[in-house]
Amino acid sequence: MAHRPLPDRRTVLRGSLVASAALTLPTGLGAAPALALSGRPRAGWGVQTGDVTTDSGLVWVRSDRPARMVVETSATESFRNPRRWHGPLLGADTDFTGTTRLRGLPPGEQIHYRVLLADPDDPRRTGEPVTGTFRTASVRRRDGVRFVWSGDLAGQGWGINPDLGGYRIYDTMAALDPDFFLCSGDNVYADGPITETVPLPDGRTWRNITTEEKSKVAETLAEFRGNFRYNLLDHHLRAFNARVPSIIQWDDHEVTNNWYPGEILADGRYTEKNVDVLAARARQAFSEYFPISTLRRPGGRVHRVQRHGPLLDVFVLDMRTYRNANSPGGQSSDPQGILGREQLEWLKKELSRSRAVWKVIASDMPLGLVVPDSGDGKPNIEAVAQGDPGAPLGRELQIAELLRFVKHRRITGTVWLTADVHYTSAQHYQPSRAAFTDFEPFWEFVSGPLNAGAFPANALDGTFGPERVFVKAPTRANVSPAEGYQFFGEVDIDGDTAELTVRLREQDGTVLFTKTLRPGLVGQ
Repeated sequence: MAHRPLPDRRTVLRGSLVASAALTLPTGLGAAPALALSGRPRAGWGVQTGDVTTDSGLVWVRSDRPARMVVETSATESFRNPRRWHGPLLGADTDFTGTTRLRGLPPGEQIHYRVLLADPDDPRRTGEPVTGTFRTASVRRRDGVRFVWSGDLAGQGWGINPDLGGYRIYDTMAALDPDFFLCSGDNVYADGPITETVPLPDGRTWRNITTEEKSKVAETLAEFRGNFRYNLLDHHLRAFNARVPSIIQWDDHEVTNNWYPGEILADGRYTEKNVDVLAARARQAFSEYFPISTLRRPGGRVHRVQRHGPLLDVFVLDMRTYRNANSPGGQSSDPQGILGREQLEWLKKELSRSRAVWKVIASDMPLGLVVPDSGDGKPNIEAVAQGDPGAPLGRELQIAELLRFVKHRRITGTVWLTADVHYTSAQHYQPSRAAFTDFEPFWEFVSGPLNAGAFPANALDGTFGPERVFVKAPTRANVSPAEGYQFFGEVDIDGDTAELTVRLREQDGTVLFTKTLRPGLVGQ
């Protein structure tokens, strides 16, 4: 493996980033009194980077008051002869968050950065700098690529538990020295209040850190913003953000469970019943709290391609914004489907243009797993598969069109990664087992949750011929993180052979399943 050895970056960063995390604890969790009283802007929620390419990256920060964002970069932690980037003015209109794009960076290099927040009326008055680092994508195949993925954070009422040390899974992921983290959705549970305590089946008590915004379902913009801030109270997550860039997508719980455009809620917890209104507020908060390259542009969107050098393109899907209404999925014509026509055509075009060896399709929902939506008492379907193993119907028609396109265009190296179902598994799709056969074999890997309830494995739908090669899931619903069943996946692309290896891991890093795929094949 030609990838950089694992210990190098950890050894260099351990001391400085731990110190940085300690300096930037939000008020009430250990902020330095002298700094809190200085009247200078503070970045108490840490820093994060996102959508990093071979020559660019986005840096995010949140201030505690109006401030000018300034970023300095350097090839070393000493910050000798730093390069300075002047960012936006942070104010109440963005909840004091801001993102600065760094351009013209050297490829395949470790970039050290620090964010300073300056008083808008006196630029000489700056708060304590907050430091971070990331690695730009390499233009050399021999450097390889390593990344991790998962989803589902603080779901089903299982929040930051100080007795368990908080979100420790982020330390485990960071120890693998990934080039980036792909979050497959449900970054927050805006529909899931967090209470101080939850009784566990064995008689123990789960304790949560709580906030006012997490005491009810999110409806106002302030409440949605508070859901994103909640997770940043965890020091493991802040330290992870400071050293591992992210590629973020969203799913339903950023708004409310199983939502679709045009839905009117029957849930008695909500005074605002119009999901489109809730989604607009959630989307604004989502765009404020994550560095996403496409969201702040006019007509901003979540779906995008992140190109990570010659070995990898990541196609980030949005299976929420453009979907039709959830239904039993038995219709024989469904042009809108789960992606919408425009996004489907975009995806086909970008896949055909890609010259990367591997084309990871980051799907916020699984393909062949039956995910029901019985919230209104009807046998509706939330994802793609609708339980009928015969010819494609409903949203399956759109996926069949895409799979047929991949086959006939002879697009090689497609791999599907997803989360959503709160367990980990590997499915192999094979036309010889399928009702629809006009596609080449492919793999779908599932991982998660990061910190949420775990659930039993979903049923498979035979339309595309899935075989469950591996699964680890509990036998009962909503198992707490105190009992385990928290998962993430690792993808390692070898710089010499270009082979792609997927490892499904538990919270402590234990490898549960490994699969290595060979490059250059349409299907395998």
